Amino acid sequence: MPEILAPYARLVPIAMLMVSNLFMTFAWYGHLKYKSEALWIVVLTSWGLAFFEYWFAVPANRWGSSVYSAAELKTIQEVVTLLVFAVFSVLYLKQPFTWNYAVGFVFIGVGAWFIFRGPING
Repeated sequence: MPEILAPYARLVPIAMLMVSNLFMTFAWYGHLKYKSEALWIVVLTSWGLAFFEYWFAVPANRWGSSVYSAAELKTIQEVVTLLVFAVFSVLYLKQPFTWNYAVGFVFIGVGAWFIFRGPING
């Protein structure tokens, strides 16, 4: 990690994963508003967006591995993915956020809590 970012070693990977997820969410789901576009155009556009996603995800995981375990990084990635997607689906795709989605996200949050809690001794 660049020295200037070192004081923020725990936050930088999370911020970078948020940016990477924004790119990837548009790559995977942004085309749903343009269903009349040729599939090859959508695939190439999505591939181009994914290229930029990697420029954030790979350094986030590399730098994040100095302060988080691999399981913690993956958990952060999944939680960030769901948060970004929830906002994206409501604001961009205009789809409702329903109670069953909220319950599912709570269960995932409980799983994340167990990952970050560490081993239970006893």
